[in-house]
Amino acid sequence: MLDVGAIRSEMPITRHYNFLDHAAVAPISGRAAAALRRFAEEAETHAHVRGAMYPEVKRIRQQSARLLNCHPEEVTFVKNTSEGLSYVANGLSFSKGDNIVTAGCEFPANVYPWMNLRSAGVQLKMVPEDKGRVPLERIVELIDERTRVVTISAVQFASGFRTDLAKLGTVCQQRGVLFCVDAIQALGCIPIDVRAMKIDFLSADGHKWLLAPEGAGIFYCRHELLGLLRPSSVGWLGVKNPMNFCDYRLEFRDDARRFDGGSYNVPGIFALGASIDWMLEIGIDKIWERVRTLTDRLVAGVQEKGYRVVSSRELSEASGIVAFVSATHDHARIVSHLRQEYRTVIAAREGRLRASPHFYNTEEEIDHLVEHLPAH
Repeated sequence: MLDVGAIRSEMPITRHYNFLDHAAVAPISGRAAAALRRFAEEAETHAHVRGAMYPEVKRIRQQSARLLNCHPEEVTFVKNTSEGLSYVANGLSFSKGDNIVTAGCEFPANVYPWMNLRSAGVQLKMVPEDKGRVPLERIVELIDERTRVVTISAVQFASGFRTDLAKLGTVCQQRGVLFCVDAIQALGCIPIDVRAMKIDFLSADGHKWLLAPEGAGIFYCRHELLGLLRPSSVGWLGVKNPMNFCDYRLEFRDDARRFDGGSYNVPGIFALGASIDWMLEIGIDKIWERVRTLTDRLVAGVQEKGYRVVSSRELSEASGIVAFVSATHDHARIVSHLRQEYRTVIAAREGRLRASPHFYNTEEEIDHLVEHLPAH
């Protein structure tokens, strides 16, 4: 059992809000905030003189690899999910007539980088959402001999539908298709194992379930594919000997740092690393078990109140997002009323109310949300 009281002491937002909107921009953890302060103090007092910053970046890369179950050489840092996905879209070589398969309900970060390939004659094939789900068999049906990449969100932002990444990854491997994952709505909440799930590329910013600041995220590229993915943004830090400043040799690194254009967002990475450390200390499996308990309670509550739940609650399809609909009340007004009157934070997305509790939330906070929703 998690010590929720101790965990909540590390989330100062609990003193001010019933925050149930981690699928949007989440609060940063107390540990992340402390890491930012440590960075600021070091930078203010010592600049780079003591050499304390880049060894810490290296350690955080190792922790990020632990989170994904991969090798540190397969991981680098990005400023957002879109950047990592664009590395893949812009770094692969496509031919006219190739196609990309995705879902028709993806967040735009996982659409526009691929849509941008249309000018090269690459088709984007999209599976429509079906009552809150993206059926795996529909994705598989669209894969043909010209499919180069299947790109999918681990969890869909508007419905909370969780893709069975292991099954889809196996299909892609069998068909010789590359498998790319937008993991921002899962990483930090649901276990992700890139090896077991046969994921080739993954990108996720830290500002949702990882409880880190915006502007610092993780990009993964399977080692065997590093040579296949051409760096599309070239800078001084991506070459083999970056500190040999005037020995100009455009020889890319042999690891994922080949995609690094220039200086890192070091304070953001420090904060991201602090939250990752905390979550690994607790255990992602335990975090997911806690989130599942809270969301089950939420689903039962809103259904009893007369709302229709859109999110699938099948064990293999549920996530930390619960999307639900009112047949009689305006969703935007509900969101505003909850925030202004009860300091309870949820969101409205794509014609649905969306609540996304994390492991530090309590059963009482779930009950308060349900209690303050207008009845039908």
